[in-house]
Amino acid sequence: MLLPIGDAPNPRSTPWVTRGLIAVNVAVFLLVTLPLSGRHPDLSDPVLFDYLRAIHALTPADVRAALSHLSAYDLFVFKYGYRPAAPSLVSLVAAMFLHGGLAHLLGNMLFLWIFGDNVEHRLGPVRYLLAYLVTGIAATLFFALFVPSSQVPLVGASGAISGILGFYFIWFPRNQVKMLFFFFFLLQVIEIPARFVLGFYLIVDNLLPFLLNGGGGGGGVAYGAHIGGFLAGAGLAYWGDRLAPAWRVRRQALREDNRDARRPVAEDPAAVVLERLRAGEPLRAAALYLRLAGRGERLRVPSEAVLEMGEALLEAGRADEALSLF
Repeated sequence: MLLPIGDAPNPRSTPWVTRGLIAVNVAVFLLVTLPLSGRHPDLSDPVLFDYLRAIHALTPADVRAALSHLSAYDLFVFKYGYRPAAPSLVSLVAAMFLHGGLAHLLGNMLFLWIFGDNVEHRLGPVRYLLAYLVTGIAATLFFALFVPSSQVPLVGASGAISGILGFYFIWFPRNQVKMLFFFFFLLQVIEIPARFVLGFYLIVDNLLPFLLNGGGGGGGVAYGAHIGGFLAGAGLAYWGDRLAPAWRVRRQALREDNRDARRPVAEDPAAVVLERLRAGEPLRAAALYLRLAGRGERLRVPSEAVLEMGEALLEAGRADEALSLF
């Protein structure tokens, strides 16, 4: 079995928003999910009657069967989870912070912890939070397109986190994901290219089951939400790069007061960039890197070197250039 446990390289900054989102999700689980899961529902709660109608519990026997396994949290989820047949703005947001159980929560938070910091570092805290919420909403609406009459509530942060994975897929093609391989007594950490891991997640874990289930969920998994969130994040990252004021980035690079940035790049531009880094001149290296014409040339510069240049630009107060590197 393979389990993701980390990625590389990572920014040195603290991902406060990622940590905050994890804290909020854990707090909701501890303060809402656990207490309500151990309580019986209030029989006078109007939501209970809506729930019974939604599941077509029309006879006393049906009602008794439903109540035998119903908890107060089930009614809470029915009210605040997103139901395509009864949509609301409140549930559209609230559903992102509710989870069906401990395993559901831990799996989502693990992926957010691994992949969120790089995306947060590049977007900045405010835009990162907006991206998280927007892709989460997009994921939910995409899911609802295929089951518009469903009364089953959708809950979980996985749609929003899939949006972050979409950003990561576009922006960090050279990163590696650390995977824990374990088989009986064999334990080993291996590194796999991030795009392979995320591509597998999108196609094998979600797209194929989505198609096999005719666009609906299967086994309690909202494949459509995962796909919608991922595509929303990837689309925002892709078009954001192309609509960004790249001319400002290159103009600033050309203003660097050094001969390296003004002369034509040598036959081996990647080597020149690394030479400047080894000489302790990350800003000069960044100026050269930003002038590289093709994607192929940029991919020849190791991810660790790109991250080092980005950190130097951030420390110099040049966020535009830094965001184009991470």
